[in-house]
Formats: sequence, structure tokens, C-alpha cells
Amino acid sequence: QVSLVESGGGLVQAGGSLRLSCAGSGRTFSNYFMGWFRQAPGKEREFVAAVNWEHGSAYFGTSVKDRFTISRDNAENTVYLQMNAMKPEDTAVYYCAAVFIPNYNGTLPTGQYEWDYWGQGTQVTVSS
Repeated sequence: QVSLVESGGGLVQAGGSLRLSCAGSGRTFSNYFMGWFRQAPGKEREFVAAVNWEHGSAYFGTSVKDRFTISRDNAENTVYLQMNAMKPEDTAVYYCAAVFIPNYNGTLPTGQYEWDYWGQGTQVTVSS
């Protein structure tokens, strides 16, 4: 049983920083991508960032590129999302997710229905 547990959400002022953590358990994550999505009220769930568990290559949504970074600690089975220069429009529930891609062809799935496992989510609020 795969479990993903997020932590680190909270309230931050615009321009500030916040780091989210996601602890995975229940399996090894070889051939997986681990990532983050977010969902604001009344909006669809949006891809934020992902990292290849083995190689560490990272991918970002256009709205967070150059402000957010993603990293992983393989020994701790944990993935991190460092959010800098935050904006009020970053306010959302942030979800950790994992997808199994044994033969990655260079095209990362960014639709929520293409990902296999999800955490419960953590609220991030950015005040103006």
C-alpha cells in the first residue's frame, strides 16, 4: 500500500518562501516520477513540478518555473518542493503524487488522471 504524506504547508506573505515535503512509503520508487500538483478553489488540479526518482531530472509547470525547485532524498523516500518569490496566485491545496514510468520516452504526463498515487494535500496560502 503506497502512502504519500505531505507536510510544510501554511501561510506566507507575498515574496516569501515555503518548503513542502512529501514522505513516501509502501514501496521503492524506482522507475517513478514524484511530483506536485495544486488545486485552487473552483479550478482544475494543475501540474506544478516533478522529479525523476532515479536520475533527479526535474520538470516544472510554466507558472512556477524559475521560482520553484524540486528535489528528492532517496534514502529518506522524501521529495521536496521549495517555493520562492511566492505570489497570491500560488494559493492552493498542494498535492504530492507519484507515477510509474518504466520506459520514459521524454514526455512527462502532466494530467492528474495520468498519475497513480496521491497524498491528502496541504494548504498553502499566500497573502498580499
